Amino acid sequence: MNAGALAVLLIFGTGFVAVTGGLALAALKILKGSPRRDSRLDSEEARLMQELYQGLSRLEERIEALETLVLDQDRPHTKGDQP
Repeated sequence: MNAGALAVLLIFGTGFVAVTGGLALAALKILKGSPRRDSRLDSEEARLMQELYQGLSRLEERIEALETLVLDQDRPHTKGDQP
């Protein structure tokens, strides 16, 4: 085997081995799965999500009340209505 062919084989062979090894490691990581997180973190995350949801629900109610006030101000009043 001449030196040129050996150089080409080494260059492409090294890249092939690197890519194959990377794919093998990725496959093992997928098959193994991620380690289970601490249950304290999960409960803390759930509590924060509930607080965010409740806060956004209150904000939605406040926005609806403000929309009602603004729409009532823009509506033309009749004689029987109190401003």
